[in-house]
Amino acid sequence: MSTQRDNGSGSPAATEAASSPPTTPCTVVWSQGRPYVLESATGRPRWMGTDSHGRPQALTGEDLRRRGWSYRRRS
Repeated sequence: MSTQRDNGSGSPAATEAASSPPTTPCTVVWSQGRPYVLESATGRPRWMGTDSHGRPQALTGEDLRRRGWSYRRRS
């Protein structure tokens, strides 16, 4: 159950898509129909997800920004 309201263009998904992804560990975002989770182990933070074959895929924040991202999965 979500308590957020979808206000059209004012929604986080619409306003954040053009900006840098969040930096809070364990945050989940969607990019190109796939979920990515921010891991912040020692070293540089990375966004972990899977490629189209189910293999692990690590992206930087810049990679994710270039690909486009949102807090919600597109239907």
